[in-house]
Amino acid sequence: MFLNSETVKVKVGNKYIGGDAPITVQSMLCAPAHSIEKNVEQAKELERAGCDIIRISVPDKQAIKTLYAVKLAVKIPVVADIHFDYRLALESVAAGVDKVRINPGNIGSDDRIKAVADACRNKGVPIRIGVNSGSLEKHILEKYASPTPEAMVESGMYHISLLERYDFTDIVLSLKSSDTAKMYRAYTLAAEKCRYPLHLGVTEAGTAENGVIKSAAGIGGLLLREIGNTIRVSLTDDPVKEVEAGIKLLKAIGLRKGGIRFVSCPTCGRTKIDLINIAKQAEQRLKDCKKDITVAIMGCVVNGPGEAKEADIGIAGGDGCGVLFKQGEIVRKIPEERLLEELITEIEKM
Repeated sequence: MFLNSETVKVKVGNKYIGGDAPITVQSMLCAPAHSIEKNVEQAKELERAGCDIIRISVPDKQAIKTLYAVKLAVKIPVVADIHFDYRLALESVAAGVDKVRINPGNIGSDDRIKAVADACRNKGVPIRIGVNSGSLEKHILEKYASPTPEAMVESGMYHISLLERYDFTDIVLSLKSSDTAKMYRAYTLAAEKCRYPLHLGVTEAGTAENGVIKSAAGIGGLLLREIGNTIRVSLTDDPVKEVEAGIKLLKAIGLRKGGIRFVSCPTCGRTKIDLINIAKQAEQRLKDCKKDITVAIMGCVVNGPGEAKEADIGIAGGDGCGVLFKQGEIVRKIPEERLLEELITEIEKM
């Protein structure tokens, strides 16, 4: 099995995917393809939110102008999403795009595949092969009867062979499905055969409420097995939420540092302070804090400091009061109404 650190390292603009490169977070612009102003504005918002790589749809020649404007507006890499028309891939490369996402099998004859591979090689532009369970090749579907994980992997390896035929190897592979278990199985199988970096995602995952959970299960489970090199949390929502969710997911499993990590208990009958509200306020007020620390919000003085002793700082509630603690050691008692303020003040001093 090729673990994430053992895959080929592919350069995408000023970022890398694969090998020893950190896991990157991607998102996709959802403004109308011909609206330059809206796409540029959204791209800047994604960049400010911490997005590492942005993808943009290029459905026709006019959209190349939008792609070019977005490319000029941000410093992070821009990916052109191409379907069917190989000429749009060629024009995107000429416009300075950093990566192209295609299915080699749906852009036509061998000479068209070669033209795209040659253009990308000459400009140092990698290609992401985007396999989707809903659009597998007819001959593969006939073989497997349905879009099974095995069918998806065969499709991906088939597309890789089309590019390798023309000596193109700057490849990233994705095998997306809206079925989390199917997606998970497909990537697990691919990691056994594919030396190229894997772009992880549960496609059409749904709205934020359900999509984040599906993505955390599929993407998070794979990353914990050291499978996958770049991710997108696909949501039917503002793409900024995709970036925020992706970053939080990487932090949750220890693959990204920076910013506060929160620990808070689920409360129980011993809790005598408004812990839920305090925890929510703490997360909101400290969301932009860049300090690389763990903060605990606990409901019980008896167990709080002990259970959260790995935290750099925290508070634990009592009966109308609470305590401030650091590395599991109680620093002082605090009235309940001052718990949050005292915590924030201490964090600002750190």
